[in-house]
Amino acid sequence: MADSTSVMNYEEFERLHVVRRLRQIVGNWWKVQLNFTDVRGFLRGVPQGRFFNPANRVCAFITQNNEGFKDCMGTARQCTSASSEAASPRSGTCHAGFSTLTIPLRIEGKFMGAVFADGFLMQESAEEQKRHLRVYLKNKFPNDAQALETYIDSLPTMSKKEVEYLTELVDVVIEEVLTLRKTLSESGERLEALSQELSEKWDFGKMVGRSAPMIRLFKLLGRVCESDATILVTGENGTGKEGIARALHFNSKRKKQNFVIQNCGALNDNLLESELFGHVRGAFTSAIKDKKGLFELADRGTLFLDEIGDTSPAMQVKLLRVLQEGTFIPVGGTEQRKVDVRILAATNKNLEQMVKDGTFREDLYYRLNVIPVKVPPLRERKEDIPLLVNKFLDDYAAATNAPRKKMSRDCLEKLEMHEWPGNVRELQNEIERLCVLAGSDTEIDGELLSDRVRSKKEEKFPGLRVDGKLKDCIEELERKMIYDCLIRENWNKSRAAKILGISRAGLIMKCEKFELDKHDEYKKAVGE
Repeated sequence: MADSTSVMNYEEFERLHVVRRLRQIVGNWWKVQLNFTDVRGFLRGVPQGRFFNPANRVCAFITQNNEGFKDCMGTARQCTSASSEAASPRSGTCHAGFSTLTIPLRIEGKFMGAVFADGFLMQESAEEQKRHLRVYLKNKFPNDAQALETYIDSLPTMSKKEVEYLTELVDVVIEEVLTLRKTLSESGERLEALSQELSEKWDFGKMVGRSAPMIRLFKLLGRVCESDATILVTGENGTGKEGIARALHFNSKRKKQNFVIQNCGALNDNLLESELFGHVRGAFTSAIKDKKGLFELADRGTLFLDEIGDTSPAMQVKLLRVLQEGTFIPVGGTEQRKVDVRILAATNKNLEQMVKDGTFREDLYYRLNVIPVKVPPLRERKEDIPLLVNKFLDDYAAATNAPRKKMSRDCLEKLEMHEWPGNVRELQNEIERLCVLAGSDTEIDGELLSDRVRSKKEEKFPGLRVDGKLKDCIEELERKMIYDCLIRENWNKSRAAKILGISRAGLIMKCEKFELDKHDEYKKAVGE
């Protein structure tokens, strides 16, 4: 968030009743106009930068003229600049001869602008100011000077005492403005904290993606995260299944309770049973005291069973009992224990085929697969690669406290062409490797890529999907051609449309269809 003293919301100040009331008072009493100026002296909080409707007829005429308005702007800037170092209000004279009063606005000692009052004459120097004004009008507006003469003698004058009174009134306004500014700053900080909380809430496992498969995934997660239903997350290794499980827990009503993880493929049956269900003292040689299992630790929370497809038939029976009844018996124990645990499971195996092969219990499969969540592999969402590259470059720069590197166009194109059997994890490792090898270079060249990424298999139709429905394949080709052309033409739709042989309107419609306007990250990734 920006420094709380770095921004003034002048539009909010204009809505303050005390500001509107003060303008009415000084306008009616002395025909004086009040405006806010920022640190550079520019008028703020007024339509099109114009002065607040001048009650002084001569000022109204001057500010309606472009040249006159520029002169007024110059005076406001000069007076504001002169007040930036001043601790008290400053009096002066404008380009036309009117008196001015500039009262600095400071927050925590920092100069933030001023309240600028002008359009009045001082009693002690009124006649001299009128002569100055007549000369100015004659030089600037020779055709209108005579008509304005009738208003000059009726111009308002103020005594020093009245100027002091005006200063006191403006001080009241400044106090109100600063109070509002502090309130807005505190509200902004609370809003930013809430925004960050919401951002983290809907950032599913820090996953990045704007491709159609990922959008569908995020929408599904948003619908099921509040549910207590068992969810089976499937997908290849490296796609981020554990991250999704974490996001599902921390977006659920159980988020204040424990989130417990167990990789079912990492332990043999005996150790896994003890780890999940706990054991009592004396259950086996090393069981010197009672130990709670992960199910008890996750009570009222969430238990994530990773690699559920690696469990044995015997363990599957025990897991089925917990899912059906919420009860289990610790190893070596005799009494049942009951828990309230939400189960999330994940696997990279085809459980449906395992059921057909008899290696996974059908009843457990249906208990786990209440809500199936499939994470797409990276090769099916290659348009997300620039976004992921972007993120990993940012992460590496933050972790090493080094300048952020950029990716050459050739390097990024090769990354997009690779099939990524290791998915997002493989891409992350590759980016980290590239950053290390690049050393002090700011741009990463394609020659640094791993051999497996740099080399490309010869294909009859390279880069194209040649299986599935013809309509889907054609749309995929169409999308890729449009996307590649937009990248080459730096997202200039007029040039891209001409190259593709379609109208610009037709290209815009296709961009909307394929959601291609959301890929500015590509340009950022290559440092453009």
